[in-house]
Amino acid sequence: MAFTPPPGEEQRIRLPRRNAGEVVCMVNELMGGSRLTVHCEDGKDRLCRIPGRIRRKLWIKIGDYICVTPWSVEPNEKCDLEYRYTAVQAEVLKQKGIITRF
Repeated sequence: MAFTPPPGEEQRIRLPRRNAGEVVCMVNELMGGSRLTVHCEDGKDRLCRIPGRIRRKLWIKIGDYICVTPWSVEPNEKCDLEYRYTAVQAEVLKQKGIITRF
């Protein structure tokens, strides 16, 4: 079932900033201690850290789509969470082709 906003009402969705290195990922496993294992759209599995500014505000579940920024030191292994997409936002991004299969 596709979500369509009511007429005259637009839904603004935060897109990943590709020029800043942000990547869309799907949560695979909750590790505890503000850590996650994610599978990214570039085909890599990374250990994701949830910063304190986000940790206190969001609940992350397995299967959620998130936007992450890879670390500059170990970019293929670790990343930081930047944004969590709601189910409706993820569905809209799939329809637009921004989120592809994982």
